[in-house]
Amino acid sequence: MTVRGRGKEKVKKKAQKKVKKVTHTSGKAVRGRKGEPHAATELVIITGMSGSGKASALKAFEDLGYYCVDNLPVELIPRFAELALQSGEIPRTALVVDVREGSQLEKLPAILKSVKRTIPTRVIFLEASDSALLRRYSETRRPHPLGTGTTVRASLGAERRHLRSIRKLADLVIDTSKFNVHELRAHLTDRFQQHSGSQQTILVSCVSFGYKHGLPDDADLVFDVRFLPNPHFVPEFRALTGRHPRVAKYIRSFPQTQEFINRISEMLVYLLPHYIREGKSYLTISFGCTGGQHRSVMIAEDVSKRLRKAGYKVKVVHRDSPK
Repeated sequence: MTVRGRGKEKVKKKAQKKVKKVTHTSGKAVRGRKGEPHAATELVIITGMSGSGKASALKAFEDLGYYCVDNLPVELIPRFAELALQSGEIPRTALVVDVREGSQLEKLPAILKSVKRTIPTRVIFLEASDSALLRRYSETRRPHPLGTGTTVRASLGAERRHLRSIRKLADLVIDTSKFNVHELRAHLTDRFQQHSGSQQTILVSCVSFGYKHGLPDDADLVFDVRFLPNPHFVPEFRALTGRHPRVAKYIRSFPQTQEFINRISEMLVYLLPHYIREGKSYLTISFGCTGGQHRSVMIAEDVSKRLRKAGYKVKVVHRDSPK
């Protein structure tokens, strides 16, 4: 629960009332057999950097049927977990705990160790690059929770140091730098939705770019497609892009094009399950040609289709191609 500008005791009393309501809530929770804890009882604790998307994550869990509480004081977590375990109405719960707790946050590692003995608990740590967080603070114009007495950049540095030990305890670390709100919620929904038939819990971005404009800063894998014949030197194609059917047909007409697409697609389909197993949430694959208008655009489009066919969520970005 988020309470601003109140005394600590008043906050605690409100939080205790919130905890007491756990045994009486009906909401979206699934009702279990009377007197028995639901077999799927689970506690998810969401923490991480301010501005990384914790509020959006909590909404995603609420949509999945979790009983959700924002900013519950850490000393009440054991009691909350106990009530959730005993209640037949609340099979799954999610909490947000973050730097707003102040010095009380230092108790979280010990509390987690205790709680995990009584209820299945997962800790999700959300983070993002400083540049992404600074951009988000600039867009929302909200102050950092550590206060307005210093710059946002300095507050972010202090917050990272403060959360370092908690990050090490996380079962899942998600870097949200490349996610928008909808992509983050979709990613969490895919990962935590019960009875989901899909195991493809990674967001793949296929990016086309031009080397003359510089390498993409966020690329995980980069492939140079300048070895393919350049449509730029065909006058009728010069003003078009690789998305135009005639340009795409021209590039595909060369045997090395099809072989490259086949080999790269097969390699990526092989690699992606391994990335997922290591907990990677997204993968940015960049294809570069000279100007980023023809060859790289066509290759990014075709490879993305292959990956979608293999069951992965893929978005395509043409960084340097004319609109």
